[in-house]
Amino acid sequence: MLTLYDYQPAPSPRRARIFLAEKGIEYKCIQIDLMAGEQLGDEFKAINPRCAVPALVTEDGDVISENVAIASYLEDLHPEPVLMGATSIEKAAVLEWNWRCEFEGLMAIAETLRNTSPGMKNRALTGKRNMAQLPELAVRGRERLGFFFEDLNERLSESGFVAGDFFSFADITAMVAVDFSKWIKAKPDQSLSALYDWYGKVSARASSQA
Repeated sequence: MLTLYDYQPAPSPRRARIFLAEKGIEYKCIQIDLMAGEQLGDEFKAINPRCAVPALVTEDGDVISENVAIASYLEDLHPEPVLMGATSIEKAAVLEWNWRCEFEGLMAIAETLRNTSPGMKNRALTGKRNMAQLPELAVRGRERLGFFFEDLNERLSESGFVAGDFFSFADITAMVAVDFSKWIKAKPDQSLSALYDWYGKVSARASSQA
């Protein structure tokens, strides 16, 4: 059976949980308490030297520790339902929009949170190395997030889902980004109606509760 190293409140492992739920894949879940620093301990470091979750351990004992890699692996083993695209151009669209949702959305929120939160002093980046906070990055992060919401709304004004007319991994990443924005007390402007319509649709899926 697959084993997922997780931290329930965190956005990154939530993406993996939603993907697994959409696929209907059974797995063992082990919680790593990030607030207690368990990700930095020797026991977990032996599993993922990057000291971050998610980390998926395959039935053969291999470890996959990035969401795109986890999704690609699971899609290959369990092709239905299709979440990474069925055709070459669909696959390209999923990867393109997933990257945008990661870099322009999730990273913007993380910049803001990690560079302002007192509990993350000297932990401005995930991983095994301590990094000092830079408050200027938080200011930029909030501005970037606003632009991301605008661009996502524009995309959803012409497309039923983020990567096209089908629910995909890109929708999972975008939905998690919208929910993660609450951590910095941010949300899309009420005028972004296409984004809100899409969010209502994807957040109603059973997998969103994973």
